[in-house]
Amino acid sequence: MPVKKVVKKVKKEASKASSAKEVKEAKGTAAKFSGQYFYAVGKRKTSVAQVRIYPIKEEGKSKVVVNEKEFDAYFPIIRLQNTVKDPLIGTGQEGKFDISVKVYGGGISSQAEAVRLGTARALVKFDQTFTKALKDLGFLTRDSRAVERKKPGLKKARRSPQWAKR
Repeated sequence: MPVKKVVKKVKKEASKASSAKEVKEAKGTAAKFSGQYFYAVGKRKTSVAQVRIYPIKEEGKSKVVVNEKEFDAYFPIIRLQNTVKDPLIGTGQEGKFDISVKVYGGGISSQAEAVRLGTARALVKFDQTFTKALKDLGFLTRDSRAVERKKPGLKKARRSPQWAKR
């Protein structure tokens, strides 16, 4: 009798372990890209985006993965999705690349703009002829604006304490 119980326990644990592996594999929805890629970095405020673009043979079956999440899930707002896609649309390359992005720091808007700059720079590495089109659209210019530092004696960067007459 005890041998049968042990065998049943082992079978149950094995089935739990295999189902746990399936769950872990299902969680990582991001596709792993392989092959030749073009790499560039984009920055905006405190956001940094590391972008890799992979040329694909089948046009129209492109995927964009941001921080190992689907593109639509990471940037749910359509305005941000359009911001990220702008360099591809501006050069007529939409659907011709798989894009893998690691982005960190800042807020969601500055992350989207950092990805846009990184994608534009990677497209220029792929083909130098895109430089003029991307520069005319303003996608190759790093927006240098950042938060101004707080100064001593002031409440914020420029806000002075309230003045009291007496």
